[in-house]
Amino acid sequence: MTDLCALSDLNEGSSRGFLSHRGPVFAIKYDNEIYVYQNECPHLGVNLEFRENEFLDADGSLIQCSTHGALFAIDTGHCLAGPCQGDQLTALAFTIDAGRIILS
Repeated sequence: MTDLCALSDLNEGSSRGFLSHRGPVFAIKYDNEIYVYQNECPHLGVNLEFRENEFLDADGSLIQCSTHGALFAIDTGHCLAGPCQGDQLTALAFTIDAGRIILS
């Protein structure tokens, strides 16, 4: 288990990357829900972010791979556009305990 952060550290419409017992991961708060994914593009196996903690496209409505621009749905991790279309990000199980996001 890895304690990622406090819920209050993740603002609506934002993302944050973490190193965990599962390797690099990232969390997003979108529409008042939390999503946690492995930080790995299914196409090339590279990390997704443009800069530290920047995993979302310019509109903040999709996850975007910085290497080739693939776009993924925030709520499912499914690739909607790009060379990995039909693939998806690896969603990770987590719990919220005492106001903290804990990666299982």
